[in-house]
Amino acid sequence: MNMQLAKLQNGSDIRGVAIQTEGGRSVDLTPDAAYAIGRAFARVLKAKLNKADIRVCMGRDSRLSGEMLCAALGAGLNAEGAGVYDAGLATTPAMFMATVTEGFMFDGTVMATASHLPYERNGFKFFTAGGGFEKADIKEILTIAETLYADGANTAFAAEKIDFMGVYAAQLVGAIRRGTNKERPLEGMRIIIDAGNGAGGFFEKDVLIPLGANTAGSLFTEPDGHFPNHAPNPEDERAMAYIINGVKQTHADLGIIFDTDVDRAGAVLGDGRELNRNRLIAMIAAIELNEHPGTTIVTDSITSAGLAEFIAAHGGIHRRFMRGYRNVINEAIRLNNAGQDAQVAMETSGHGALKENYFLDDGAYLMVKLLIELSRARDRGESLSAMIADLREPKEAREYRMALSAEDFGPYGESVIAALTQWAKAQDGVSLAGDNFEGVRVNFSPARGNGWCLLRMSLHEPLMPLNIESDEIGGVDKIANELYPVLKGFDKLDTEKLRG
Repeated sequence: MNMQLAKLQNGSDIRGVAIQTEGGRSVDLTPDAAYAIGRAFARVLKAKLNKADIRVCMGRDSRLSGEMLCAALGAGLNAEGAGVYDAGLATTPAMFMATVTEGFMFDGTVMATASHLPYERNGFKFFTAGGGFEKADIKEILTIAETLYADGANTAFAAEKIDFMGVYAAQLVGAIRRGTNKERPLEGMRIIIDAGNGAGGFFEKDVLIPLGANTAGSLFTEPDGHFPNHAPNPEDERAMAYIINGVKQTHADLGIIFDTDVDRAGAVLGDGRELNRNRLIAMIAAIELNEHPGTTIVTDSITSAGLAEFIAAHGGIHRRFMRGYRNVINEAIRLNNAGQDAQVAMETSGHGALKENYFLDDGAYLMVKLLIELSRARDRGESLSAMIADLREPKEAREYRMALSAEDFGPYGESVIAALTQWAKAQDGVSLAGDNFEGVRVNFSPARGNGWCLLRMSLHEPLMPLNIESDEIGGVDKIANELYPVLKGFDKLDTEKLRG
């Protein structure tokens, strides 16, 4: 039977519905689909590595469907003659590290996760020692899987269970000890985490506590695939409210929040301020520029003007690229290959990858860098927040997500971008940003809103996100009012939220 599995592709991941919910989408990531995907991955991996005998390790986050899907995937791998290893509850970054860590060095690894999405969703990420699979690899896997799909596949599988998370945690502990030259550098500090009932609870017991931290007050560290407390997402306002309140209640020196599979993170400073988005990028940039003067910091497209100024003031080069963490990482790799040192690739979403760490988007490793700096700052008699004291922040920031109802929404959206571009060129006090790689970014003079906007296509949905920032109170509305007459003429674009 030929099954349409191509629809499961989500960029460089596989994503689908694994559990039926009332009124929800039909299940499309079934055990039968996972079995076919396991077989296809084995074939692609053998061809990619030119190896007949391969060893593959599987891990999963806390989702309810994870064990079921990994069993089916493992059976598919077995059917193609692969040696299968089961790491159980794991994180996405750890699964990559299992391909490059001495004593393991798996030919490939698979992580069952759907990041911060609701509990009924799940998916797969694939790795080799060369990094995460790209869009073309996922397309190839799903194309092959469609030809192998069969109803009622046998999902009994044989795998050797391993504890790689303990090894990975020890790597993080070792990095902090080397960076501080102390056995227990967090002694006397209170550091709490919010794991959102995902896979990040290990960071409290296996990283922070061995380093001497007091972690009393940590939140939702037990895995629970229902995610009963809040969305496991550092960008979620409710999630951030929990960790901010936790830091204030416990007078913690630092709060850390992870997404479900720990490839993203955010933090809260001891004064209760969020350390995410532009602030987190600025902090990591400052740390890396101290270690690698003059390096390039690659970010996504919606970073603030103040961040660009901050990076320049600290002697760095800012490469404001485009949304999509793979895009940002690949641009940093491209720059390095071209001879331009780029140590940091970060998105405002909390995805962050460092050259020193395989350009792996690893939320736990980003927090390792923060913890090293926190210890050093205490030794200097300073606070961590002093590192970004000179970051200029906008007075206002807002994102509008405008739906596109056009059937062929891609070209329609591009026509909207073209119209705004032409309008900006014809205006006084309005100018196009010169260093833009996505959509159209427009700067507004103090007389016309004192800020900027970026209009772009969504990566995966029929939407046009519009980000506006202003350096004055009321400036976002002023800029929105400038844009509304330009955009309202497009009847397939929902501009109602822009109306003043």
